[in-house]
Amino acid sequence: MRSVEQKRQGAVTGGDRDPRVTELRSAVARLRRRLAAHPGEFADRSIAEEELAALDAVAAGGAPEISRLRRSLLLVAGAIGSVSALSPDLTELRRAVDLFGGPVRGQG
Repeated sequence: MRSVEQKRQGAVTGGDRDPRVTELRSAVARLRRRLAAHPGEFADRSIAEEELAALDAVAAGGAPEISRLRRSLLLVAGAIGSVSALSPDLTELRRAVDLFGGPVRGQG
């Protein structure tokens, strides 16, 4: 098992990992944890959970396709957009997706 310091050094020295993929997977993991811990039920919770799992799988495969990322982001946002407690984590996920192609025209 690698130590935390070895993992950090590996990330700093580069290796073959894309930092955008690392950021995306981190954002997905954080949102998944927050969603799992959220006590309230809402109609589209299962959609959000399934799409976050799919996003993680796509990111784990390497350089994901931007259109697929945006589609997933849209589905997740639609599913949990009204849950204000998850808003910061959703924003973080959007920023991670934007690393792959910048914001869509008309967005800041």
